[in-house]
Amino acid sequence: MTSGRNGALLVVGDVVTDVVARHRGPLAAGTDTAAVVRTLPGGAGANVACWAAHAGCADVRLLGRVGADAAAWHEQELVAAGVRPRLVVDPQAATGTVICLVDTGAAAERTFLTDSGASARLCPADWSDTLLDGVARLHLSGYLLFSEPGRALVRGAVAAAHARGVPVSLDPASAGFLTALGVDRFVESTRGLAVLLPSRDEACLLAGVPDPVEAAAGLSRAVPMVVVKAGAEGALVARRGAVPVRVPAVPAAPRDTTGAGDAFTGAFLAALVAGNAPEEAAAWGCRAGAEAVARVGGRPPRPGRGN
Repeated sequence: MTSGRNGALLVVGDVVTDVVARHRGPLAAGTDTAAVVRTLPGGAGANVACWAAHAGCADVRLLGRVGADAAAWHEQELVAAGVRPRLVVDPQAATGTVICLVDTGAAAERTFLTDSGASARLCPADWSDTLLDGVARLHLSGYLLFSEPGRALVRGAVAAAHARGVPVSLDPASAGFLTALGVDRFVESTRGLAVLLPSRDEACLLAGVPDPVEAAAGLSRAVPMVVVKAGAEGALVARRGAVPVRVPAVPAAPRDTTGAGDAFTGAFLAALVAGNAPEEAAAWGCRAGAEAVARVGGRPPRPGRGN
């Protein structure tokens, strides 16, 4: 996939260290469960940025906060992936860590244990309106909404983007955290979005309905474009309350679903920056999602590295 040079994509969000433990079958309580364990760079915001660069977006920038313990490693990994990072080094908190438990059965479903660490301390002081210089689109990780400093940063970033005519997208990030935050608080915190990119579960939770098609249409009455990521069922693109367009999934044999939604989002945004229509952008996203689930970890492949 390639894109034109139509301005930069700025991503604001989490940069964390993923510890991926791939096991088969139920965990054995109170004793050992055999697993293959790898430590990898991750974080929803960072993953989106890397997949956007992988999809061909020529200028991808990332604002995030990390601890001194892993700052150099994360910066090196982002640069190698084609991202221009601006990482704020937190003087007190360690880099966030996520334990990813992946059952290697047919669905390769994952469960996360999340210590947000320094990423939860990203705050308005870390933001500068100059970050928007040359930017065509601003994308915000939904994890920002789960801390008060993050919500304040979102409000300031959205206002600054609106002043420059830069459209803003957001991925809600976690149905579990959304439940804890509350739908009303989420909606209040996300006014002014141009694009919302929820998973199927997140869309249904936010809309208060069990049907993702109905959820997508309903949410698009509040946000001009809603793109629901539905895994093996593809994606739904809804605009301004109209009947959603279904974009088919790309068949894949899943090894690890960690970061598949981030891959979709990154490729989707890269396609929009390149000038593609939303439905074609969603097709880019589905292809990236299929590539992601065939790999271990949340990042795209890099030359000279295996899966």
